[in-house]
Amino acid sequence: MTDMQVNPSFRLVYVPGVIPGKWVRVWSERLPDVPLELLAVESGDGERTLREGGADAGLVRLPVDKDVLSAIPLYTETTVVVFPKDHWLAAAEEVAPADLAEEVVFHPLDDTLGLTADTLPGRPALARPDSTADAIELVAANVGVLLVPQSLARLHHRKDLTYRPVAEAPQSQVALSWPQERTTDLVEEFIGIVRGRTVNSSRGRGAGQATPEAQPKKAAAGRGKPQQKAGGQRSGAQKAGGQKPGGAKAGGAKAGGRGAAARRGRPKR
Repeated sequence: MTDMQVNPSFRLVYVPGVIPGKWVRVWSERLPDVPLELLAVESGDGERTLREGGADAGLVRLPVDKDVLSAIPLYTETTVVVFPKDHWLAAAEEVAPADLAEEVVFHPLDDTLGLTADTLPGRPALARPDSTADAIELVAANVGVLLVPQSLARLHHRKDLTYRPVAEAPQSQVALSWPQERTTDLVEEFIGIVRGRTVNSSRGRGAGQATPEAQPKKAAAGRGKPQQKAGGQRSGAQKAGGQKPGGAKAGGAKAGGRGAAARRGRPKR
């Protein structure tokens, strides 16, 4: 792995709809001396940024080139259809692709669902919008509807629009990805944070910092064991004789002495 002294900071790229805040907060608590820089890019630029070395890791949408990039799937998003609030679809709790058969369905060039001309439900628009943001504007103009991951519907929220989940529609999967040849200690640290590892279980820098603190405790525990056995052999006697400590059959000198004293003392009571 690359020595972390060569890479004293960490750059994380992320695409629209992904919110890295919770992981960034854990990073700042665990590695306060290593700045984490966030780089927001368009949906189609996340993989390219990683391939070109513009970031150490990224929160991107699958698929990615598995020959160059490693990826850990994190979650799959619900697909929704966005439409004006006064649209007839607003009466439904869930929409099926067949319900969109007579609707114009926009297919923006930055589509994140992997839709094609054959899999796009409804009727295609005359031209593909350049972006999801442009498609949202057309939906607001009551020209058609749009299928997107739910996070993008929230990102482009408008008071005059709403959305409903679409059953059996293609879905977008978000993953943590990084260049295979640059799996540094800092990348391992971020993997651990995303996966919910504690500082002690992390394989990154946090684990190295926790080890020196744990070793003295382990050593101290090891030094204490011989002293315990060197005493009256209480624990060993219990195993050997099957009796409670102090029993007559324990076999230890102190245990036998106590048993004899007890026998001598009975007639005097």
